[in-house]
Amino acid sequence: MQSPVPPKLVDFIKQHQKFIVAGHKEPDGDCVGSQLALASVLKRLGKDVIVCSAGPFKRWEVFPYQNCFLKTVSAKERANACVIIVDCSAAHRTGDLADSLKDLPTAVIDHHTAGDYSANSVDAIVFLDPLAPSVTSMILSLIQALELEPTEEEAKLLFFGLCTDSGFFRHIDSKGAEVFAAASYMIRHGASPKEVFHTMNGGKSLASRHLLGLLLVRAKVYFDGKLIVTVEEYHETQFFGFENRDSDALYQLLSTISGVEAIMVVRQETLESCTVGLRSQDSINVAEIASRFGGGGHKNAAGLSMSGTIEEVTLKILKSFADLL
Repeated sequence: MQSPVPPKLVDFIKQHQKFIVAGHKEPDGDCVGSQLALASVLKRLGKDVIVCSAGPFKRWEVFPYQNCFLKTVSAKERANACVIIVDCSAAHRTGDLADSLKDLPTAVIDHHTAGDYSANSVDAIVFLDPLAPSVTSMILSLIQALELEPTEEEAKLLFFGLCTDSGFFRHIDSKGAEVFAAASYMIRHGASPKEVFHTMNGGKSLASRHLLGLLLVRAKVYFDGKLIVTVEEYHETQFFGFENRDSDALYQLLSTISGVEAIMVVRQETLESCTVGLRSQDSINVAEIASRFGGGGHKNAAGLSMSGTIEEVTLKILKSFADLL
C-alpha cells in the first residue's frame, strides 16, 4: 500500500509561489517524467516553476527531453524560490546543481531506500515510499492530494516514468495489483502503453546494436556464474556516445542466463573515472553495494561513480560481491 502524501508537502506547495524542481544527475525516465509532470501541475496551480537538471541525458529514451531542462540556476532564479527534489535523497545527488540549491526551503519526493536524507536541512519535508514502483506513481498521489486530476500530457509523463522504472512491468510481482490500478488510471487519462513501449525500445540505431553486441561478447562470469560482468572501454564511449547505449536491453538479456543472480556493467566515462550499473534478481541487494562507494538505488537496480580505471573499479566491487556470493 502506497504511503499517504504528507500534509506538510501539500501545505508547502500551497504556501510557496516559486519552485525549482530538480532531479538527480544522469536522469532516467522516472526522474524526467516526475520533474516534468510535477512542473506542469505546479504551473496549473499558478506557480512560477524552474525545471533543472545537471544531466547528462545519457539514456536513449530521455535524450529527446534534454531541452526541457535548465542546466544551471542563476542567483536571480534562486531568489525567493524553494526546491522540490525528486527521485533522489538530497541536493548533493543533483550533481553540479547542488550548490545553487543550498539553504533554500526544500521538499524531497523519493522511493530509494539507500538515500542520505539527513543531508537535507533539518526542516526539509520528505515524502518517502520505498514500496512505490516509481516516483511518478508518488507524483500521481500528490496530484490527487491536491484535489486535481492529471492532464493528458501529465498522464503520459507519469506512465513513462512508471514503465521505465518497472522495466515495463517486468519487475512487478504478485503484490503489484495497485501498480496496475495506477497504470490503468494513467491510461484512462491519455497515456498510451504502445507509445511508451516504442519510446523505450524502438527507434534504436544500428550503432547501438553493435555496442550491445560488443558488451555481450565481452561478458565474463564470476562466483560460479552468479555474477556477470561486462565493460565499456573509454575509446568505445567516445566512439559510440551516450545516445547509443541501451542499458535496459543489455541487463534484460544478461539476466536471462541460467544461474545469474547479479549483473555489473562498468563504463570508463573519462580517463580518470568510471560509472557502474548494478542489477540483481532478488537474492542480492545491489543498493547496499552501491552505497558502500557513494552510490545508491534500489534493491534490484543501483549505480555509482568511482575514480579509477575499469580494472581498478571492477576489482574493488568484486570484493564487495565476494561477501555475498
